[in-house]
Amino acid sequence: MTWRATVLTLFPEMFPGPLGVSLAGKALASGLWALEARDIRASATDKHRSVDDTPAGGGPGMVLRADVLAAAIDAAEIAPDRPRLLMSPRGRPLTQSRVMELAAGSGPLIVCGRFEGIDQRVIEARGLEEVSVGDYVLSGGEIAAMALIDACVRLLPGVMGKEASGAEESFAEGLLEYPQYTRPQVFEGRTIPEILTSGDHAKVAAWRRAEAEALTRSRRPDLWALNARQKRPKNTTDG
Repeated sequence: MTWRATVLTLFPEMFPGPLGVSLAGKALASGLWALEARDIRASATDKHRSVDDTPAGGGPGMVLRADVLAAAIDAAEIAPDRPRLLMSPRGRPLTQSRVMELAAGSGPLIVCGRFEGIDQRVIEARGLEEVSVGDYVLSGGEIAAMALIDACVRLLPGVMGKEASGAEESFAEGLLEYPQYTRPQVFEGRTIPEILTSGDHAKVAAWRRAEAEALTRSRRPDLWALNARQKRPKNTTDG
């Protein structure tokens, strides 16, 4: 079965966008994955194709209506086993482990919000899982959805040239990726670390591991602490 991303958006013309070029684009053209961008406005019922209304209780901006969005979700007719995601800054942070889970499935339905947000009732009624790509606010969920889709697509079989390419990247083992180098040997007085050209694979692997750990400790102490907790042996007691 082909991995498929179904996107509900007010701006379907934004897709495939960056997903139509490079690795994702080639994989899309060759049928390794599929993309369907559906217009939420197609489920509006009035002549003006209205999708939003003022917030209950007052306040600025507009809110995406529950009835319209629910109808758009239902019209997509996705299989029950496909995750239903809502890109939202208040959602759980997207992690590489969650990306791997999504890539291993049949592909998600992704709702892209706009305005001040969407009616809470449709989130609950349609079981939407709120997902965040960072602690900041975008104009809408489309760019966040593209980031999520790209992260998943590159893990699909046949997309990356070497399967090992994804095994040593940032977050693959709970660490940031080690520094990378290539020709020329000397660049503006800076040389490639000698150990990387030594031909000693064990020493290279040890150097890369040490660099990854040092980078993670200095740049992402939260990730380093989580990594340490996960590797800490559990206490056991004799029965």
